[in-house]
Amino acid sequence: MSYLRATRVLCWLLVVAVLVSVVHYVDNYVNYDDYPVPGPDAAVPAPSATLVAVGWFVFTAFGAVGLLLWFRRHITSAAIALTGYSLSGLVGIAHYTVPGAADMVWWRQAHVLADIACGVAVFGFALWAAKNAAGLIPPARTPAAPPPA
Repeated sequence: MSYLRATRVLCWLLVVAVLVSVVHYVDNYVNYDDYPVPGPDAAVPAPSATLVAVGWFVFTAFGAVGLLLWFRRHITSAAIALTGYSLSGLVGIAHYTVPGAADMVWWRQAHVLADIACGVAVFGFALWAAKNAAGLIPPARTPAAPPPA
């Protein structure tokens, strides 16, 4: 795949992932009490609603930095930042480590699972980009010869 085609794929992937994450994170924040929480003996406590909201901005910043680095053709660095952004969706898996998560209403299940799928897709793209970075960076341009005198 060429750099240009990969850029189109990445842009569409990020548009979808950000839109899905907005739905998921806003619902998680606004309806925080409707989500199941781990019991008192859980190894990891539930994040607060504030942490959920702040987390969206932090994760999305990684996506924005990844896209900026991609446009500057720093492919490996972009892949690292995109991996950080992919955690925005992948962290949704934690919902299903809590009893009662499968009992959430269908539309909540849908956006949580869609967010996880977007996280997997962004992570897969980041791995692919890191593996193919050399082929995505154009060869260095040689300076033009000076005009004849």
